[in-house]
Amino acid sequence: MSAETRSGTAWPVIHKDLGALAVEPHLADYDAERAVFRWEDARSALSGLPGGGLNIAHEAVDRHAAGPLATHEALRFVRGDGGVTSLTYADLAAQVNRFANLLRSLGVGPGERVFSLLGRRPELYAAVLGTLKAGSVFCPLFSAFGPDPVRQRLGLGGGRVLVTTRSLYRKKVAALRGDLPELRHVLLVDADGAPEPDTLDFSELMRAASSHAEAARTLPSDYALLHFTSGTTGTPKGALHVHEAVVAHWATGRFALDLHPDDVYWCTADPGWVTGTSYGIIAPLVHGVTTIVDEEELDVDRWYRILAEQRVNVWYTAPTALRMHMKAGAERASGHDLSALRFVASVGEPLNPEVVLWGQEALGLPIHDNWWQTETGGIMISNYAAMDIRPGSMGKPLPGVEATILERGADDRPVLRDGQAVPVSEPGGVGELALRPGWPSMFRGYLHEEERYQRCFAGGWYLSGDLATRDADGYFWFVGRGDDVIKSSGHLIGPFEVESALMEHPAVAEAGVIGVPDPVAGEMVKAFVELRASHEPTDETRLDIIGFARRRLGAAVAPREVAFVPALPHTRSGKVLRRLLKARELGLPEGDLSTLEVRP
Repeated sequence: MSAETRSGTAWPVIHKDLGALAVEPHLADYDAERAVFRWEDARSALSGLPGGGLNIAHEAVDRHAAGPLATHEALRFVRGDGGVTSLTYADLAAQVNRFANLLRSLGVGPGERVFSLLGRRPELYAAVLGTLKAGSVFCPLFSAFGPDPVRQRLGLGGGRVLVTTRSLYRKKVAALRGDLPELRHVLLVDADGAPEPDTLDFSELMRAASSHAEAARTLPSDYALLHFTSGTTGTPKGALHVHEAVVAHWATGRFALDLHPDDVYWCTADPGWVTGTSYGIIAPLVHGVTTIVDEEELDVDRWYRILAEQRVNVWYTAPTALRMHMKAGAERASGHDLSALRFVASVGEPLNPEVVLWGQEALGLPIHDNWWQTETGGIMISNYAAMDIRPGSMGKPLPGVEATILERGADDRPVLRDGQAVPVSEPGGVGELALRPGWPSMFRGYLHEEERYQRCFAGGWYLSGDLATRDADGYFWFVGRGDDVIKSSGHLIGPFEVESALMEHPAVAEAGVIGVPDPVAGEMVKAFVELRASHEPTDETRLDIIGFARRRLGAAVAPREVAFVPALPHTRSGKVLRRLLKARELGLPEGDLSTLEVRP
């Protein structure tokens, strides 16, 4: 059996043999689990606070530290020199308690916002979980942010506390203090030596704080996390999440990532991105597994060494990272013992079919794509360990999540009939991907922007802003962001399908596709291509790629122009910034670039 992408390219379905899997998946029978699953069941798997309430830090750390997992390894930090530092759940609990008490000693109360501007280092994890334990709200920032994005987010978020390093403070915060009157305390994790004016020594305060603390009696509906996500304008959106999100973190860790008690798990996401919090910190700790933390940035050979030497079982990473591994060649993996690896998943942008199959060749495992957003707080649609994979598909909705494809009107809003949004009637029809509200990790507002929040809902559904299709068997397929879709001569062209087809060409390492104005067609497709190292950016190569795309996609969909670029612009979460390609092509304002990845 083969699966058809919207471009018509046939890809082999990857069939799963349950008996051949190294560990029996938690979600062994998808349809049976969906039929019986209730969110209350997931909630009952957690302990809750003694006397009532729900607190993420209690579920992620305290209940383990007080039980048989107290001496189990919680976090394993791989330093730049390859050395390893570990924290057990009991060790982590002591650090979390110290930070909660530190905040209380500074007068930081429930609901007040604590920010971090840090890389992946031990102090970050104490700060995240200690903030949640104290009942305050945590907000991570990318350490690669420049001064303006830092100022903007601290100002919008009303940050009371910032945890950062001396270097980052000097470069990005010190000159801004006068613009941030609500920022009362800056804690430097490396304050040894001459003190910085108007800062506090993180380590000194932690040593002085008690290692015993009571969790704040937070309710499921109390705010816990604030994640800023960039829009097409210069103003980031602050998505607010609550302590009840931990129920979805538990369920998705079990079903979508298939975490088992003795697993060694590695999520490569930057802590400034929502994935770095939800799945780099909370979900694995809630499941009591050992989490790998690499303190360095992406390096193909280093990552293979970590997978092998740390005996990683479950690896969660981004399509961009996987494409970089694929670009380096499958032979780079062959010198490493990856036999411990059981499950590989990807998130950040849609996963090209080629990468799914490359996983089979290089790792001996297919890559499992999944879909979610900052606003959803957790994985909503996924390819599961026991379910057949259709390369290029996002998979099927998580048990407890209801998803559909809605018709869109001329105003790009859902078509309503008697107040209810109208689903696309036929399989394969393109519309807006929508979710029925009510899952535990759903965001509860945009900070200070109630009208913007309300526009995310219509006709009984949460509107994702993504266009997608659903096939007759219930698999969902990404088409593009609503504002990325190209309208050419009456055709709706999803950039992802064109990019995936281009990547089948042996010269193409990665592609980004946009629509540019055309006096006849309205828009035409233009592709920006990053070549593999073995190919040159010649006219012959360009014409060969265009001809290849026409054979794959047809003349109406294939790009008419191909431009070669040394590197495509990405966000730090791995998405190709198509809007930036378009802005530069058309000479338009570039909008918010705070999450733009800067590669060395």
